[in-house]
Amino acid sequence: MSAADSDPWRGLTQRQYWICLQGIVWREALRFVHQRERFLSALVRPLVWLFIFAAGFRQVLGVSIIPPYETYVLYEVYITPGLMAMIQLFNGMQSSLTMVYDRETGGMRTLLVSPFPRWYLLASKLIAGTMVSILQVYAYLAIAYFWEIEAPPFGYIAIIPALLLSGMMLGALGMLISSLVKQLENFAGVMNFVIFPMFFASSALYPLWRVRESSPWLYWACEFNPFTHATELIRFALYGQLEPTSLAVVVGCALVFLVGAVLAYDPARGLIARRRPAG
Repeated sequence: MSAADSDPWRGLTQRQYWICLQGIVWREALRFVHQRERFLSALVRPLVWLFIFAAGFRQVLGVSIIPPYETYVLYEVYITPGLMAMIQLFNGMQSSLTMVYDRETGGMRTLLVSPFPRWYLLASKLIAGTMVSILQVYAYLAIAYFWEIEAPPFGYIAIIPALLLSGMMLGALGMLISSLVKQLENFAGVMNFVIFPMFFASSALYPLWRVRESSPWLYWACEFNPFTHATELIRFALYGQLEPTSLAVVVGCALVFLVGAVLAYDPARGLIARRRPAG
C-alpha cells in the first residue's frame, strides 16, 4: 500500500481545502436562513433578560466599579457580554443538534467519508457554526443599541476575535456532547443539563465578588466554569482590553473539546465505533 493510499488527503490542494470549507459554511448558512425560528429564538432569550429581568434587578443588583468598567454601570450594561455569550452557547448546542440529526439520517456519514481529514471537517463545521453565532450576536447588539446600551465604537470591532474564540470553544463543547448522545430525543435533556448550570454558575448575570460574599463554593464553581471566562473575554474585548487568564482558558478548553470531539467521531477508536452492534 502506497503512502497516498494510506493518507488520501496528502494529495489534496489548498484550493480543494478552501472549497470544502466554503461548502460547509455555505450549507450551515443556508440551513440557518431557512430556519428563521432558530434566529428568532436565539434573540428572544437574551432580549427577555435584557428587557424584563434587567429592569427588575436594576435596583437590586448594583454593580460597583470593576474592570473593565471605569465608572458605575447599569445592570443591563453589565449583563450584555454574558447574554452575548449565551447566544453563542445556545447556537453551539443547536449546531450540535443538527449533527445528531445528520447522524441519524445519514448526512453525517456522507460528510465523514469524504477524502478530507476528519479533524478538518469537524473544524470547518465548527467555524461555520461560529460565524452564524457572530451574526446573531451583532443582531442582538443592534437591538440593544436602541435600548441605550452602547459600547465604545472600537469595541464593536475588537470583540470579533473574542467572539471567534468563545464561539469555537462553546461549539466544540456542543460537538463533543453530540458524540455522546445516541438519539435525537435525548439531546434536549442533555442541553438543559449543560446550558443552564453553565449559564447561571458564571459571571454572566452577577459579578463574582457578589457570589463569593454569599457562597464561596459557588464562587469557585464559577471560576472553573469555562463559560465565565468566555463571558469575561467578551466583556474586556468590548471595551478594548484583554483578559489574559480568560484568553488562556478559552483557547485551552477549545482545543481540549475539539480534540475530544475528533477522537469521539473517529470510527476506529471513538465513541461512534462503540455504539455499532456486534456482528
